[in-house]
Amino acid sequence: MLFTLAAIFAKISLLAVGGVTSTLPEITRQVVTLRHWMTPAQFTQLYAIGQAAPGPNLLVVTLIGQREAGVAGAIVATFAMMLPAGVLAIIVSKYWDRYREARLRRIIQAALLPITAGLVLAAACVLVRQADTGVPPVVITAVSTLALWRTKLHPLWLLAGGTVAGLLIA
Repeated sequence: MLFTLAAIFAKISLLAVGGVTSTLPEITRQVVTLRHWMTPAQFTQLYAIGQAAPGPNLLVVTLIGQREAGVAGAIVATFAMMLPAGVLAIIVSKYWDRYREARLRRIIQAALLPITAGLVLAAACVLVRQADTGVPPVVITAVSTLALWRTKLHPLWLLAGGTVAGLLIA
C-alpha cells in the first residue's frame, strides 16, 4: 500500500499547476473511481477537513494516506506529493531567472494562468458533484456561488450561511 500511495501521489504532484487543488479531479479519479478506497462523500469530507485545518492545501493527501495506511501512509503520501514537484520547481527556477527575456518563457508564463484557472474550476466541479447529493445542497451551492460572484459579501459570511443552512436541512 505504501508503494502504491507513493506512486500515485508522486505522479500527481507533477500535475499540480497552481497547487494541490488543481489536482483534485485526478486524485478523486485515483482514490474514488479507480481504486474504490472511499466513496465520493468520504473524499469530500476528507477534503473539507483538510481545508478547515491550518496548514498547506495538501492535507487532503495526508488524510488519504493516513486513512489507507496509517501514520506511515500519511507520511509517504505527503512526501510523495511534495518531493517530485519541489525538485522540479527548484530545477526550473534555476533556469527561469536566467532566461527572463526569452520569448518561450513569456509564452509559458502567459499560458499558466488560464491553465491553472481551468484546473481549479475542474476541481470545484468535482467537489460540487460529489457533495451535492440532493436538491437542498444543490440550492445552497448555487445560492452561495451567485452571492460570491454578484455581491461583495465576505466569503466567511457565505460559509456561515451555508453551515446554518446545512444544519437546518440535516
